[in-house]
Amino acid sequence: MNAVPRVLSVAGTDPTGGAGIQADLKAIAALGGYGMAVVTALVAQNTMGIRAVHAPPVEFLRRQLDGVCDDVEVDAVKLGMLFDTAIVETVADWLGRVRPPALVVDPVMVATSGDRLLLPEAEAALMRLLGEVESDVLVTPNLPELAVLASAAPARTESDLSDQARVVASAYGVRVLAKGGHLDADHSDDVLVAPDGTTTAIPGRRVATRHTHGTGCSLSAAVATARVRHGSWEPAVREAKAWLTESLQAAGTLHVGRGRGPISHFAGLWSRAGTYAPPPVTGRPID
Repeated sequence: MNAVPRVLSVAGTDPTGGAGIQADLKAIAALGGYGMAVVTALVAQNTMGIRAVHAPPVEFLRRQLDGVCDDVEVDAVKLGMLFDTAIVETVADWLGRVRPPALVVDPVMVATSGDRLLLPEAEAALMRLLGEVESDVLVTPNLPELAVLASAAPARTESDLSDQARVVASAYGVRVLAKGGHLDADHSDDVLVAPDGTTTAIPGRRVATRHTHGTGCSLSAAVATARVRHGSWEPAVREAKAWLTESLQAAGTLHVGRGRGPISHFAGLWSRAGTYAPPPVTGRPID
């Protein structure tokens, strides 16, 4: 194994740097990896919302993907915003040829602002991708995305969350990280579900901050990076979740944008290096 994980993000852009491939590259670096990025869509957005999406021709997407893998051995791939059916099918075809050892799929469908990041007609193509890919796959949906994949109403309880994750894991033969951050609870516990239905609780504290822009993108890229080093999903998820918590705790210090600002991807590194002292943690810690 290479000493530094080589992780490829296949996703859309965020000019403000808080989400998309910009966030992925920061998360990969923060977890000790070497990040690479293939652009699926150019997104005009900021912390307030999305203004426009431009998808370059899929032939150019294919050339980006082939250009990376003709030269670089990729240890893990993270999929983010795929936007339309042609993009999903192009990426699926590439995955079938390359078969990366580890694949994290963040099924980006709808932004927090309500803007569509995956066209409705592309949802079926994404589901086919999940069922056909032969890599070791982890899917990291938020509550609304999990509900779409499970053909159910959004989960309201932790039991609902686990049940829907089991449905998705069994249907597609993948592992699912069902995230509880959107549940109405004092904590922010996640559950990792294997294809056979086995569940592992991943406890977490709820951080009192509104600066959560790009949280899903960042977590999935961090997990992909940690998975290369650990060789399995559970320790990778635990490490990535601990990193995300400290990044959320310092998010309010960045003062980026007037909406939901980004997390502070390097806050922990800056603090431990002595170049930055984070403020006291706000909110009640939940173990």
